[in-house]
Amino acid sequence: MRFFRQHLISLVMITALASPAVLAGCAARVETGYYQRWETDTHRHHEDFRRRDKEEQQEYWNWRHNQP
Repeated sequence: MRFFRQHLISLVMITALASPAVLAGCAARVETGYYQRWETDTHRHHEDFRRRDKEEQQEYWNWRHNQP
């Protein structure tokens, strides 16, 4: 029983520590999908978001906040 309990506690701790990393990775992929869709919908060439000027970044966020 003690052996099982020690492993169960370890498994719970690993799950608790790994979950945020897994969920953050999923969120980043979803956001990338929206960004690529914005580029296509607005007929822009692909460019890293951080390299776009502030005006284009603001246009993206305005567009993004109006998406379902």
